Amino acid sequence: MRQDLIDQARAVLERNDRGSYTVPTHGLYPFQWNWDSALSALGFAHFDEARAWTEIETLMAHQWEDGMVPHIIFHQNDDGYFPGPDVWGTQRDVPTSGITQPAVTGFAVRRIFDRASDRAMAERRARALLPRIHAWHQWFYRDRDPAGTGLVAILHPWESGRDNSVDWDDAFERVPTDGVGEFQRRDTSHANPEHRPTDEQYKRYIWLVQHFRSLGWDNAKLHDASPFQMVDPGFNAILIRSCSDVADLADHLGEPEIAEQSRAFAAKGIAAMEKLWNVSLGQYSCYDRSTGKLIDSASIGGLLAAFCAIPSARAKAIAARITTLANAARFTVPSHDPTAPEFDGTRYWRGPVWLIVNYMISDGMGEAGQMSVRDRIRDDSIRLIEESGFAEYYDPKTAEPCGGGSFTWTAAMVIEILSTQKEPA
Repeated sequence: MRQDLIDQARAVLERNDRGSYTVPTHGLYPFQWNWDSALSALGFAHFDEARAWTEIETLMAHQWEDGMVPHIIFHQNDDGYFPGPDVWGTQRDVPTSGITQPAVTGFAVRRIFDRASDRAMAERRARALLPRIHAWHQWFYRDRDPAGTGLVAILHPWESGRDNSVDWDDAFERVPTDGVGEFQRRDTSHANPEHRPTDEQYKRYIWLVQHFRSLGWDNAKLHDASPFQMVDPGFNAILIRSCSDVADLADHLGEPEIAEQSRAFAAKGIAAMEKLWNVSLGQYSCYDRSTGKLIDSASIGGLLAAFCAIPSARAKAIAARITTLANAARFTVPSHDPTAPEFDGTRYWRGPVWLIVNYMISDGMGEAGQMSVRDRIRDDSIRLIEESGFAEYYDPKTAEPCGGGSFTWTAAMVIEILSTQKEPA
């Protein structure tokens, strides 16, 4: 175990701790982000179990009445970030955004629960969180899968967590920019503009926010009213994995109805994922619900599908795909194929490596018995930290640190990987 790196990572978490929640990094992201918090809690759990539970409780305390958990909670005023609460206009007592993010919380709670040394506290706090997390899952399948396909759609690229992925390029052209007006981005004053989404993409991001706001953030209306309806295999895999974990947790806590429905959600989702298999790419790919077509984009979203219990043949194919990508980059797993013309090694989700996705893919590979690929991903992740520090993301060819620095979830993943990695014999 690399205790020196664990100590450095812990210092990053503590630096970004605001008492009951963490910020991803100072300046660039000054609020609480949804999936950042859930994954950061995994890091806290290795040295402060109570603080890990608090992180998730703070997130879930701002769940909407319909079950949706917003992607940003604006605990304090800070004009260093755009779009702020005034743009979202969600009219919450504590302001939030009006969209969600990948539902990794169920997975995180199950993992923290299973490892907890304070069993009484774990039972008490998991029991209180369980119905809230389940309500979020129910919301997804009700309001983001109105036709009951077993797969949910995202309505804004920010919901995927992969804001400017190549996956969205064609569909995003259908999103207008009329009426957006002038605005001042803040992210490019905190990070290199060459590492961030373009201004043209930002106009479309804001158009969608304004469109949804005009509909009163009524989640019963937003799906059908959105020109952007994308079924992301990685996003769905995270939800499916969390449903499976909630089912197991509910069994333990004596909640058979939650267990039964969660298991049904997961089973239907895994079966439906077959529709996203892209034979030509040898991996899963996104599906544009508006056009009814698979998207031929070799992005990390299709590899992240391995996070849930996909068939073994699919897991084996994804392992082979990752091995191929490894031959085109020094570090796995690039967020887009380095041999594709759209690849950009430093621009956000169009090429860079992200440790949180590495962690989830490696976990899925391990569950599927693909140990050599799992170990390669973990080893590359730690090599990146040793070479370039705790950045938001990294160029997979040069290891250049990109985006924000002293990044919370990067540090949390280092703690998680090193604390659970077996020492060589």
